[in-house]
Amino acid sequence: MHGEPLHPPGFPHVSYVNPDAPKGGNVTFASLGTFDSLNPLIVKGVAAAGIRAYVVESLMARAFDEPFSLYGLLAESIDTPEDRSWVAFTLRKEARFSDGKPVTVEDVLFSHALLRDKGRPNHRTYYSKVSKAEKTGPRTVKFTFDAQGDREMPLIMGLMPVLPRHAFSADEFESTSLKPPIGSGPYTVTEVAAGSHVVYTRNPDYWGKDLAINKGRFNFDQIKYEYYRDDDPMFQAFQKGLFQLWPESDSGRWARGYDFTAFKDGRVVKEEFPVSVPSGMSALVFNTRRPLFMDIRVREALTYMLDFQWLNKNYYFNLYTRTQSFFDRSVLSSHARPADARERELLMPYKGAVAPAIMDGTYKLPVSDGTGRNRANRRKALALLKEAGYVLKNGKLVNAETGAPFTFEILAVSGGQERLFLKFIDDLKGLGIDAHLRLVDSAQYQRRRQTFDFDMIQAFWYASLSPGNEQLFRWSAKSADAEGSFNYAGVKNPAADAMITALLAAKTSENFVSAVRALDRVLLSGHYVIPLFHQKSQWIARWKQLAHPAKTSLYGYRVDTWWIDRPDG
Repeated sequence: MHGEPLHPPGFPHVSYVNPDAPKGGNVTFASLGTFDSLNPLIVKGVAAAGIRAYVVESLMARAFDEPFSLYGLLAESIDTPEDRSWVAFTLRKEARFSDGKPVTVEDVLFSHALLRDKGRPNHRTYYSKVSKAEKTGPRTVKFTFDAQGDREMPLIMGLMPVLPRHAFSADEFESTSLKPPIGSGPYTVTEVAAGSHVVYTRNPDYWGKDLAINKGRFNFDQIKYEYYRDDDPMFQAFQKGLFQLWPESDSGRWARGYDFTAFKDGRVVKEEFPVSVPSGMSALVFNTRRPLFMDIRVREALTYMLDFQWLNKNYYFNLYTRTQSFFDRSVLSSHARPADARERELLMPYKGAVAPAIMDGTYKLPVSDGTGRNRANRRKALALLKEAGYVLKNGKLVNAETGAPFTFEILAVSGGQERLFLKFIDDLKGLGIDAHLRLVDSAQYQRRRQTFDFDMIQAFWYASLSPGNEQLFRWSAKSADAEGSFNYAGVKNPAADAMITALLAAKTSENFVSAVRALDRVLLSGHYVIPLFHQKSQWIARWKQLAHPAKTSLYGYRVDTWWIDRPDG
């Protein structure tokens, strides 16, 4: 996307693999929940884990030791002009589906049209930007884009899933199915039990096994995903060796939950993997469509009332780090960095959109003394609320003009959220605020979230080192009223729209980073969310026979580069 790719022509392999990793052995992973479909490309149903990773391939593949770069997979060459108004892919002669039929231009055109018309919303949105799709050679397909000037589109098309035209019915595509799909990937589906498990077996005739981008990958003979309905039985199954890998997210369990026999005798080990991608933003979200939260002073005031220091000490064993940025833990974060000249130039037309302390990099979220009393921050919060027109009457915070009490609802979907929310609610009582928790089932929660029918929820926005078009779906004014978008806060900020436009248009890495940091500053200055916390690294427990390369990718561990130490043992 910006500059030159990390790996030159003829590179032997990417940096985070063991090119001599042994092949063989079977591995079992676990997944929480259930599945009723083997098609991850449609809205209907819940797809089984692994289809997209192991069965269905794209024209190009990501390299996880650099951001925003793709390398040829099904495509052997890629052509695009300086303005990126079109892209052409020439397919490899050797590319084959698992049934032995060649991957053709007709398959690519079929996949584009099918996903544009019947795929998931993101596919429909992106692929609709293609104004013309055509075959321009025996193995070459060309996509011409509309006049919007989206420089990311060649990469988006490079990641388009390619399906076999002869094995998919357009009329039946949107229906869930447990029929094993035919793909061009390194594995085939060899066993399915609805909601219980799915098994992938390595294809010995996989056409792409010798490609540099695949060197050191796909080492297991068989991969099985077992499904569990509840977290506790799943962890008990891991302790017994019923599956071999446990990505940990519970700080309490990480701190003191590994007292079982296999861990004590060394058959199970715990590891922390460094990760250089943004942490993502986990936060309590204000619905600014609600009159109560339209005033930025109200939103900022409530930010003072989340006592992270007390929570981290008493609930989370001091294992978490406060999230200070929408791109925390990465070079894209604006936290503790003064705005550079390019950022200031971008933000110049939007005076007041960024708070001075956020502009100069000195801002940080409120810090308490950790005692649980949080008195200093409470005074600051109350001062902001008074500025916003609220007063205390008989211990209750009310609107000074109308007398209406300050009350709102926090919507929750899991019991695991309750402890955090109830502590926050209890702290708000000290300001005379009547906040209350409503726990609903997942179907109702999903419906209310999609229609923005809430006052406050907890949300998580995944972040990468290559933010692009998805930012429009999260923060643009256009998405604020589009049901189903991820703009839960209802952000309608011209400065945010302009920064997204700038990052999409950036042609150099320097300009791109500046535009992302400027967007970060705008979002932080708007106090649309109360940031929560994240892990500094990835926590993993594994059975010892499951081995991995010495180097970790920028994005953390990659199980497709792992292997069994003694596959025949």
